[in-house]
Amino acid sequence: MPKKLGRLSLMMFLQYAVWGAWLPLAARYLTASTGEGGLGFTGTQMGTILGLAGSIGAIAAPFIAGQFADRRFSTERFLAFLLAVGGVVKWVTATQTSFSAWLLLSIVYSVVYMPTLALSNSMAFAHLTNRDRDFGKIRVWGTIGWIAASWIFPMIYLQSGLHFTWMPPFLVGPELPNVTHRLADSLRFSALISWGYALFCFALPHTPPRRDGVEPLAFAKAFRLLRVRSFAILVAASLPISIIHQVYFLQTPPFFSRLGLLDSQIGPAMTIGQFSEIIIMALLGVLLVRLGFRTVITIGAFSYFVRYLIWSFPTLPVGVLVGSQFLHGICYACFFAGAYIYTDRVAPPDVRHSAQTVFGILILGGGPVLGGVLSGWLADSYANVGGQVEYGALWRVVSLIGLFAAVFFWALFRERKAPDGTAAAGEPGEVAPA
Repeated sequence: MPKKLGRLSLMMFLQYAVWGAWLPLAARYLTASTGEGGLGFTGTQMGTILGLAGSIGAIAAPFIAGQFADRRFSTERFLAFLLAVGGVVKWVTATQTSFSAWLLLSIVYSVVYMPTLALSNSMAFAHLTNRDRDFGKIRVWGTIGWIAASWIFPMIYLQSGLHFTWMPPFLVGPELPNVTHRLADSLRFSALISWGYALFCFALPHTPPRRDGVEPLAFAKAFRLLRVRSFAILVAASLPISIIHQVYFLQTPPFFSRLGLLDSQIGPAMTIGQFSEIIIMALLGVLLVRLGFRTVITIGAFSYFVRYLIWSFPTLPVGVLVGSQFLHGICYACFFAGAYIYTDRVAPPDVRHSAQTVFGILILGGGPVLGGVLSGWLADSYANVGGQVEYGALWRVVSLIGLFAAVFFWALFRERKAPDGTAAAGEPGEVAPA
């Protein structure tokens, strides 16, 4: 088991390094003016690329990941195929400058990358004997991978003459010429990681498909999990949280730029949240046992409210505003990681791949589209005469959405008990999945 845990941990490291290499920098590169070296896209265009494209991939994921990995191919080989193709798409995208090309390639990329998130989760769950206790220990390496990718790229490609400073990644230096234009190479960096990850997949534990005694359409059976009251409440609360989670990725880079951070500092500064995520992920199993899913997930939702409330006062010291990123790790680890574990708990064994994608279709499907629309609407609604966004008002609206989700979940969610870590019998008043 220790050897297997090591391979699963490295899988998570690479899974999120692929994503962390480019996503924190994308909004800044897409919206920076052509004179600065960016692509000069509007806020709406940026929201469409990062929102709609990701949503299409998430919507396709129940069939791509569930139907093929649950029914036809071993998970590790199918994962390798998707990652290899995704690396090619990312490399080509880095050469494009038009909105139409970026949108098309981003859609293609999301279709092949989004299913890998569910596949890596379900593979980890398939090989863990105590999922509630051990998943956090595995998933924390994904956070470390995100941090590593977010640091390494600016350190080696955006700066020179590195020296110590108080802000992550603690080693910074003068920015190189045309630094904003160089942000495009973060996509190539992601592609290289993706290809390395694809090769590593062949060293992962073998996870064969289930062919016998199962329903032909895995994702159709997985969708029937919505009959389970607690899962339906979790999904309903996840939608507003996923919306404001998307607004975070769209608005935080330009917000940090407005605060005075350099382009090479934005990605590393956003990783402050990943530091706290490491701590919470390591403690997640204990927290779930001591506090239960209801309390832990509510803490995650409430942390969104608090972080955005702090940002609604942009005149606060920059150190306070950037340092409040520490709450982001609590947001993600408590809410989303807790939700993934609960999804695995209520799912029948033969559709666990698909169950992860059913949950993902909301947080990575509808949420990003609505988040992109909300982000664009707020940016337009709260722009001053000079076109600058009034971030105080923007973050106040977003914080209220987080508060609503936290109160809604706490008031209505009742945990389905499963002391042995397996799917439990239906709760009173629930219809168990067929």
